[in-house]
Amino acid sequence: MSTSEPRRALNFDNINPHVKAAQYAVRGELAVRSEEYRAKLAKGEGKELPFDKIIAANIGNPQQLDQKPITFFRQVASLLENPLLLEHEDVLVNSLGYKSDVIARAQKLLKEVKSVGAYSQSQGAPAIRESVAAFIERRDGYPASPADVYLSNGASSGVNTLLHVICAKPETGVLVPIPQYPLYTATLAVLNARCVPYYLEESRAWGTDLKGIRDSYDQAIAAGTDVKAIAVINPGNPTGASLAAADIKAVLQFAAEKKLVVLADEVYQTNVFIGEFISFKKALRDLQKEAPGTYDDIELASLHSVSKGMVGECGHRGGYFELIGFDPQVVAEIYKFISIQLCPPVLGQCIVEVMVNPPKEGEPSYELYRKEYDGIFNGLKERAYALFDAFKQMEGVECQTPAGSMYLFPTITLPPKAIAQAEKEGRKPDEFYCFRMLDATGICVVAGSGFGQKEGTLHFRTTFLAPGTEWTGRIVQFHREFMEEFGE
Repeated sequence: MSTSEPRRALNFDNINPHVKAAQYAVRGELAVRSEEYRAKLAKGEGKELPFDKIIAANIGNPQQLDQKPITFFRQVASLLENPLLLEHEDVLVNSLGYKSDVIARAQKLLKEVKSVGAYSQSQGAPAIRESVAAFIERRDGYPASPADVYLSNGASSGVNTLLHVICAKPETGVLVPIPQYPLYTATLAVLNARCVPYYLEESRAWGTDLKGIRDSYDQAIAAGTDVKAIAVINPGNPTGASLAAADIKAVLQFAAEKKLVVLADEVYQTNVFIGEFISFKKALRDLQKEAPGTYDDIELASLHSVSKGMVGECGHRGGYFELIGFDPQVVAEIYKFISIQLCPPVLGQCIVEVMVNPPKEGEPSYELYRKEYDGIFNGLKERAYALFDAFKQMEGVECQTPAGSMYLFPTITLPPKAIAQAEKEGRKPDEFYCFRMLDATGICVVAGSGFGQKEGTLHFRTTFLAPGTEWTGRIVQFHREFMEEFGE
């Protein structure tokens, strides 16, 4: 056998080119280097590093950054995982502090799913879907049906399902907000479909710009793209924006005009600091009420997750999507697609149920639940504004007021010498800046180029999940020293 013959069936040149084309910056090279530093520090090495811990501000992963799980959720989960504990109710209540409503909820969920180690229906356990529908109804003031609710393996799985069904050919296009969470562009790349970018307006608190959407749509159609859907992330990732009612209405009206599916990614719906969250479902029902018949055929898929908000249960992989206005034959194909994956994690489904149906006022667990929930919310808001204030002190940095989600996305203006050095190192200028920040401070953020940004602008995305506000001062100091090094 010749030594030049390949020894394996797979090599970089013969694997799926669409997987190679996909990019996912939030877990990219910066994150890999930060984990190498973390491992070094954990082993007691890295004495030469100018920091003693890593702050992973690159990903919305609350509990990795010390956000405490909500007690009610975890107590219910513990009983679901080990139902034998229910045979010792006196120990649970008298020694371990479990309340009676925790025990009742676990018993109710076990009656529904029998065991979290068993498969559920492909669409998710019926009683849990009923809870989700009741939550949507309370939130929006309009009826919701459990038949339209699909429990999923986090919201990402729902996006993946919907894009698989929508993307019928290489010419299929989906309008995606820029900057965007790279799940959308990466999934479209894997599906060999077309991302049709529309730019958000930074000067308008990262609001949608209907003229920009229309121009992007027209250009795509002229280029032979079959635009089928528009994705909207509200509150925004990476922007931290919270869309105004007028923006939501304008998107729905445009979707009706052009016959587009609306993909409403609403996983940050409880992370709102300014104004109030308005769901696309509520806005659609309001429009349908105002103009009977005009908007009846809009297809809307809205997604939610246990990973964000005050829940932060990313690792439990729970979420759902609701389908509104879809053709029944298309719905049957969506059901078939999710059936191929068997079912979402059953414990994750149960976490969805406690998220949408938490303890109510007057119930035994309510007081602690409210205290924990409000504590997490206020902590997030405090850190968001601490970071925002830090950015105000930094030369050439501008940032929109924190309005929602878990992120800030400041603009950075870098000196020509820094841009030249980035070029010399084969990096984009914002990547170069973020690598320098990591190496100097141990704080890992993500370059704006990983999310898309207008030509000629530079940004980075940071979470504000890490505890305390001391680390914001490290960013200010790093930036000052960076500008001194590369300034004229």
